[in-house]
Amino acid sequence: MLHYAVVFLVIALIAAVLGFGGIAASAAGIAKLLFVIFAVLALAGFIAGLLRRR
Repeated sequence: MLHYAVVFLVIALIAAVLGFGGIAASAAGIAKLLFVIFAVLALAGFIAGLLRRR
């Protein structure tokens, strides 16, 4: 999932450089959403790993 977030971030940066503001904003929004989902799942996995060890 982090891979897709980085891909959308790169798409947003390229679109912004080329002047496509709408596409850049959409891709950046998707990248932010995917990163938040990744962070939540990573944190949940870390906590589950700590609880499973006990």
